[in-house]
Amino acid sequence: MPQIRPVSDLRNKFAEISRTVHETKEPVVLTKNGYGDMVVFSYEAYDKLQYDLGVAMKLREAEVESATTKERFTHDEVMRSLRARLKETAVEQDV
Repeated sequence: MPQIRPVSDLRNKFAEISRTVHETKEPVVLTKNGYGDMVVFSYEAYDKLQYDLGVAMKLREAEVESATTKERFTHDEVMRSLRARLKETAVEQDV
């Protein structure tokens, strides 16, 4: 559960907020005049969030494609295609 603190703590207690977001891996919500203004979290948490959002977007794209096409592939077809693409990439990198 994120901590909620006034935005003035960012200036007055920066080191404490930094330590909190790194140790707890949880965000700190900063408020201004009693309302949420911004969120502070570690770069590690930000990077994970970006990765998770990217995965979610790719899954959503796959769901939409699945709903709009009848084309399906077996596991073997997918793996064969991936291996071929990896082999092509390896050859290109050797050149």
